[in-house]
Order: sequence, then C-alpha cells, then structure tokens
Amino acid sequence: MRAIYATDLSAASEAAIQNETCLECLERIGVEEIHLVTVVPSNVHPGMPGMDLEQRRERGLGAYQSVMEDAGFDVETHVVRGTPHRRINGIAEAVRADMTIVGSRGQSPLANRVIGSTARNLARTTVVPLLVNRVEREEDDPDVLREHLFQRVLYATDFSENADRAFDAFSYLRHATEEATLVHVRSPKDDLDVTPEEKLGDLAGTLEQWGIDVETVVRDGDPADEILDVERSVTPTTTLVGSRGRSRLRRLMLGSVSEEIVAGAAGNVYLVPPPRTA
Repeated sequence: MRAIYATDLSAASEAAIQNETCLECLERIGVEEIHLVTVVPSNVHPGMPGMDLEQRRERGLGAYQSVMEDAGFDVETHVVRGTPHRRINGIAEAVRADMTIVGSRGQSPLANRVIGSTARNLARTTVVPLLVNRVEREEDDPDVLREHLFQRVLYATDFSENADRAFDAFSYLRHATEEATLVHVRSPKDDLDVTPEEKLGDLAGTLEQWGIDVETVVRDGDPADEILDVERSVTPTTTLVGSRGRSRLRRLMLGSVSEEIVAGAAGNVYLVPPPRTA
C-alpha cells in the first residue's frame, strides 16, 4: 500500500510521526511506501523577508524521512505550493495513493466540533481513504491521543453502499485490529429485509472469523450524536465510517454525518470516500 502523510511540520505532526506504535500499525496493515507532503501557502513568496519556508520545510521533511526509513518504509518527500487540501488530493491522485494521513489537534473545550481547516477540507473532498490522527491540543510537547491506530475500531453503518465500502477496509485493517464495535442508528428511511441486529450480526460473523472480538450496538436518534456517544463510551482507537457519494460541491454546501464524526470524535477517524473515477 502507498500512503500520503500530510504534515505542517508542527509539534503535533512531529508527535504523530515520531510515534513508533503508529508507524508499526501502518506497517501491519500493509503500508510500504509513504509520500511525505507539506504545502507552502501560495501567498508566501521566496523574496519576502524571512520567508525561506520551502528550504526549512525540505529540511524538516528530511528529518521525518529518516525516521520513517529507519522504520522500514520507502519514503518520498514533496514540498509544494498552493491550497493544502487541493495539493494533497492532487498528489494522492498522481501517485495512486491508497490512503491519506493528516494530524489534527484534539477537541477544543470552547468549540468541540472545530477541527483544523486542512483536516476539515480533506474530510469533505478526499479522493482516497483519510485517516485523521488526533493529537493533544494546547501542548508544547503534544502526544497522540490514541496511539494504536486500528487496535479497537468503532464501525458506524447505515447499511448503504458507502458504509459497505468502509466495512471492506477491514480486509487490511484486520491485521492490526483486536476489537470492533459495530453501530447502527435506526432511521425511518431504513428499508431492511431483516432487523438491524441481524444485519450487524452478519457483519460481526465476518470479523469473528478473523479473530476479532466484536460487539454490536443499535441506537435511535440523531445519527452523528448517537455514534459520537458510542465513541465516548467504548473509547475506540479509531472510528471507521464511509462518506456518501455526493459531488464535492454538494458536500461542501451540505456537510454530512461523516463530517460531523470527523469533527466531533475524540479519537482517530478513518473516512472511506466513494471510489475514484477512472
């Protein structure tokens, strides 16, 4: 597998990259090649006083590259200029990446649904599965909040095609997963041949065949609120969710349950988008 690792070279990014457990999890799910990407804002120019950002970022990426190569990954670095989420998506498409990883500081007590603009925009527009790696807020020396990325997974499903696509990610995540909680929030729009409990039971059976301990939860209420409530109660290392197959413009205008989960989750979130078009 090939991964994009987007970094702004902040202390939060360094905490994620220096965490050996995180890197081990990536190796266990099959990541072999990592493209380290940092984006210089397009309104910053080389001739501006004190603005040697490109050279500084190249040096910073070089240090991260050494850490990842020492961990056994093949690494390429990219210092690019422009709008971060657009350039990150562009590189992901160009190298045919299998996933993108971006760090995001944990929830602010004053605005617990606010995440960094790059993580938020990637959640809306990502072209490949996106891992939002949550890091402590307001720390000079921050740490990742849930370091064993895929050890305990909360999978949220509405039994749609996009949710099924997210479940398929267990085909590789299972190599790092020990426990899973499967949750469905009932809706008047549900059109099921069997009960939600039976549907979740079928999915649980697949994971149990892979040696994963599974529990299932069915809730009623607002989907995002209920899923986030389950996340608080079971404290997974990562929440796995699919995003609906809408146009990028529509998602930018309307948002989605998956975006609310990315914004409001206490731990990591793995967001699986619709497939790329040829």
